[in-house]
Amino acid sequence: MKRLLFVSLSFAATVSFAQKQEPVEKFADLITPQALKEKLSVIASAEMEGRETASPGQKRAAAYITEQFKKFGLKPGNGESYEQYYPVFQDELTAKKLQVNGKVFEWDKDYTFSLQSLASGDWTFNNIVFAGYGLIDSAKNINDYANIDVKGKIVLVLDGLPDNYTAPVQQGRRGFGGPGSVNAKAISAKTKGAVGVFVISKDFPKKMATATKGNMYLNKQPSTGSFLVATISEEVASSLLGRTTKLSSAQLKETVKGNYVSEIIVNANKTTADLQSSNVLGVLPGTDKSDEYVFLTGHYDHLGKKGDVIWYGADDDGSGTTSVLQMAEAFSAAAKKGIKPRRTIIFMTVSGEEKGLWGSQYYSEHPIYPLDKTSVDLNTDMDGRVDTERKTPDTLNYIYVIGHDKLSSELPVINEAANNKYTKLVLDYRFDDPKDPNMIYYRSDHYNFARKGVPILFFYDGMLKADYHQPSDTVDKINFDLMAKRAQLVFYTAWEMANRDNMLKRDTPLNMPAR
Repeated sequence: MKRLLFVSLSFAATVSFAQKQEPVEKFADLITPQALKEKLSVIASAEMEGRETASPGQKRAAAYITEQFKKFGLKPGNGESYEQYYPVFQDELTAKKLQVNGKVFEWDKDYTFSLQSLASGDWTFNNIVFAGYGLIDSAKNINDYANIDVKGKIVLVLDGLPDNYTAPVQQGRRGFGGPGSVNAKAISAKTKGAVGVFVISKDFPKKMATATKGNMYLNKQPSTGSFLVATISEEVASSLLGRTTKLSSAQLKETVKGNYVSEIIVNANKTTADLQSSNVLGVLPGTDKSDEYVFLTGHYDHLGKKGDVIWYGADDDGSGTTSVLQMAEAFSAAAKKGIKPRRTIIFMTVSGEEKGLWGSQYYSEHPIYPLDKTSVDLNTDMDGRVDTERKTPDTLNYIYVIGHDKLSSELPVINEAANNKYTKLVLDYRFDDPKDPNMIYYRSDHYNFARKGVPILFFYDGMLKADYHQPSDTVDKINFDLMAKRAQLVFYTAWEMANRDNMLKRDTPLNMPAR
């Protein structure tokens, strides 16, 4: 474990204003294991149904967070509202049909359609082109489309990759997969002028029903025509190739590339629902530097409910959301005692993180408070567990800190000074390595502040296994004593950043590769 150390500066400037009436520790002490457990037990309860973005459970969670902000005496962060709403869209396939040479096939038994590029309509095709695996790889001198004209036609391809093909290693959290993926095959076919691609799969009949509702998405795109992407059974593929009996996998692999004649009738009716989600913002106004801002963030959405199974998301990120709430209560208690921050503090819990950092992305593109006057974002995403892969003796006294050597040279100085004076946690910086294979720096909402140049620190417990993104991420797994200590560190750091004379310098290049 590599840990970078910085000289800690005196914390005297931080606490001088507080000593007028009460010591800062008195307010940090409001961040207790009991208070955190009480709030998290609501946020990660069955009533919230996993808090999936744009779902009733997410809206109930937003209402609870709003209620807490009001209780603390925070002002609404978006005019007269505590919520910043943003649009979310979701497609649904309400009718579908696939008929080949007069035979009607069944959904999930023999085929499924991808909703992403599908438009509503009725189509008839009489030509199909078999293109092997549908691969184009100039580095390996492979082109399954060589000497084949697919313009205006349906392309039929095999799933996956040939046995002798070595695919490049795919890195990163998100993406559409490697050359053997359905998406890659669809892109290749579309580039060559095809009107659709049918991918032959052994995964029929489906063991679980395929949802006719598509994935949610953030930006509604104008209709540019339909490109049909279907996954089909070997039986459908055999019919498309003019066979009356089913071809085996081996026979399909030996099929000659080229044109085949079959009558294909496709019907689809797709509707798009206009949904809505929100970020929840509570504001504690500053005094002499009220036009400068310190953000404390965490995402309150999770993966929702599938059937009767709930993904509770207690650690991810009920814990960070709860920490933001408890810090808000502590800062508000200080303000009620007359100890108000110099800078305005924005407590913002966002949704859509699990979908792709949507809520923070929307905020960064539609900021309510000027980003050039935002001193820092301190983001807490998962601070309630002990990393099951951490085998060092400090497992009950650590926190991973991300962003310490990026954007501002003052980030580690302030954070380490707070830790050395108060919490004395082990600060682990391993995820700041530009070669981090998990790409943690890009994986939570601080990133959308960082890409706009705002200095950030991200506080994280390191959980990537065990109950991560599982229904078993429940409240009973949380170590509330450790969680309280971590949240207090963020509180002390925010206290200094909200009250120092100057905003954080923006003087350090971002030493990270392109996302």
